[in-house]
Amino acid sequence: MEDNKNSVRRRSWFMTTRGSRRLVMITFMAFPLLLLLVFTYFPFFKMVQFSFYDMGYIGKREFVGLRNYRDVFTRGDCFRALKLSLYYLIGAFVQLGLALFFASILSQKMKGSGVFKGLLFFPFLVCGIAVGFIFKFFYTRGFVFDTVLQCCGLQLDKLPYWLRDTKINNISLAASSIWRYMGQNMVLFIGAITSVDSELYEAAAIDGANGWQKFRYITFPGIKTIVVLNLILSISGSLSVFEPPYVTTGGEFGTATYFVVMDKLAHASQKVGLASAMAVVLMILILIVTGIQKWVEWYFLGTSGCDAQIEIKRRKKRAEAERAAKEMSSGKGAV
Repeated sequence: MEDNKNSVRRRSWFMTTRGSRRLVMITFMAFPLLLLLVFTYFPFFKMVQFSFYDMGYIGKREFVGLRNYRDVFTRGDCFRALKLSLYYLIGAFVQLGLALFFASILSQKMKGSGVFKGLLFFPFLVCGIAVGFIFKFFYTRGFVFDTVLQCCGLQLDKLPYWLRDTKINNISLAASSIWRYMGQNMVLFIGAITSVDSELYEAAAIDGANGWQKFRYITFPGIKTIVVLNLILSISGSLSVFEPPYVTTGGEFGTATYFVVMDKLAHASQKVGLASAMAVVLMILILIVTGIQKWVEWYFLGTSGCDAQIEIKRRKKRAEAERAAKEMSSGKGAV
């Protein structure tokens, strides 16, 4: 009898508005959560487990403890691949600087800005494999880039091999990443800049602020969140570069990045345990870099930008109040 009452109460609760909402929420969340567990968290925990074994895709597994993690930092190819990320890291900062520069210009109302936005954003729409093939022919000896330089008066025999010369090839590949991703960051910056309150610029103009002061105290604090987001994405991307060196050079001539080495170890050498350890190390590095970025943002930026915006608004209100008071006093004098 008591069980029947409880079941009736549960059914009546599900028929209420609150119960129906919760049922709908649970139903719609269950499937995505299941996919997340099956295709994200379960493979991740298996990868962490594999990192403690000497194993291939088939055959026996031998538990080796932390040996794979030690090999990540002692093997020449793994550690060299980590150092190569510095080229792409520097390229990420250059890319962000250029994207912010073009966004600051193209966010203004001017003729032809839409055309330039489209031209700069178009490379991001191109498939990464296609970009690799484009730059493979672009940098090939005697092809596009060399032809352009020859037209500028340079001799072909004095030009380096852009993809073979170990002094320049990683810089060439990093430049291709700048070309591809700058437009994406520029569009994000433009969206953030246009969302900044225009009254702040008007108030700053009343105070006599120049263009640099407006950017420093209004624009940059207003887009600080997007700047940090793009910085995190760019740095994590610089640590996980794969397509440019894999397609353009095949990882040869000292261009094998961390992901290229990981791919070769996992598939060509069948060292799945070592490749899994490399993936875990990469994830830890990205988390550390993200934490450092958040600390730098808090320590150096803090709330100074918000304080500046609040002060500008106060000055504008004060100026408007003074103007209204002058108009009232002049009106009374006329009467």
